[in-house]
Amino acid sequence: METWIVTGGAGFIGSNFVHRALAGGGRRIVVLDKLTYAGHRESLAAAEANPRFRFVEGDIADRELVRRLFAEERPAALLNFAAESHVDRSIEGPGTFVATNVVGVFELLEAARHHLAALPEGERDRFRFLHVSTDEVYGSLGPTGLFTEETPYDPSSPYSASKAAADHLVRAWARTYGLPALITNCSNNYGPFQFPEKLIPLMILNALEGRPLPVYGDGGNVRDWIYVGDHCEGIELALAHGRPGEKYNLGGGNERTNLEVVAAICAALEEQRPARENPALAARGIRSYEALRVFVADRPGHDRRYAIDATRARRELGWEARHDFPSGLRETVAWYLANPGWCTAVQGGHYDRERLGLAREPAGGPR
Repeated sequence: METWIVTGGAGFIGSNFVHRALAGGGRRIVVLDKLTYAGHRESLAAAEANPRFRFVEGDIADRELVRRLFAEERPAALLNFAAESHVDRSIEGPGTFVATNVVGVFELLEAARHHLAALPEGERDRFRFLHVSTDEVYGSLGPTGLFTEETPYDPSSPYSASKAAADHLVRAWARTYGLPALITNCSNNYGPFQFPEKLIPLMILNALEGRPLPVYGDGGNVRDWIYVGDHCEGIELALAHGRPGEKYNLGGGNERTNLEVVAAICAALEEQRPARENPALAARGIRSYEALRVFVADRPGHDRRYAIDATRARRELGWEARHDFPSGLRETVAWYLANPGWCTAVQGGHYDRERLGLAREPAGGPR
């Protein structure tokens, strides 16, 4: 039975992938996760009892730990989901993003390179290194056009710059050392187990509690949304059928402005938990979720539009997103309504859905 190491497997996309991979059978899954504020064992509760699952707490930038794990597990694949991923947090503390998203990826690549060199020929041919990245590395689109795999990189935030750096490292290790590596660049994910700092779960939970629904700027920023289960299927297909050294864009083909996303969330909540039955709204004399919407100062360097061309993934992998945005959003809202315990546990008193990323001066003033 082959083993896959999944780094960042206690995070949002990683935990969804772990559940999918275990359900498929025929392989062991070893999760390496630092358990930062956005990585939680609660997201892996259904996996913990599976004899084909192992959890290791640790940092991908810990050279000794990563190399020991490779030696112990002799994996057939490493899938890297580990990342600091929230743009607002990267504006406030970019150093953490460089440490994990750049240095951490370097350590994974070096460990994989040494592991590969020690494998017998048959196992060497089968090994794969798959790095999960983002469409944010491409920068901002105008009102038309799509990101392709050939779009030049033009990152705008510390987060996207750190992910772009990681992508470049992965491609360099593939070209220089022959590491059989692949990159997937995804559009905005949504679905179960997403930490509430991101737009969709933030709006769901704030609305349920009768709190403001903050919309950045004029709300006209456009994102292409992909349901996390569809994304995980694309990653699995890229691992199985992708060409080493290649990259694949995975997008849902569901462009929405932020205003449209907030309106859709309010509508989905109205269907599943009507505002008139919500005591938090009644206490404030509010009769609709939409009435909670407020406009706030925009994010510094906020890219205007992202949109993915997934033609290569369709052609080479046979992949296509199964969910349109309305159906995926209904499932997502239903999940958050059904899992208040998870929402409470992961916020854990250290995050109150406060605004981040206003690019304030660091302590001590300008330097």
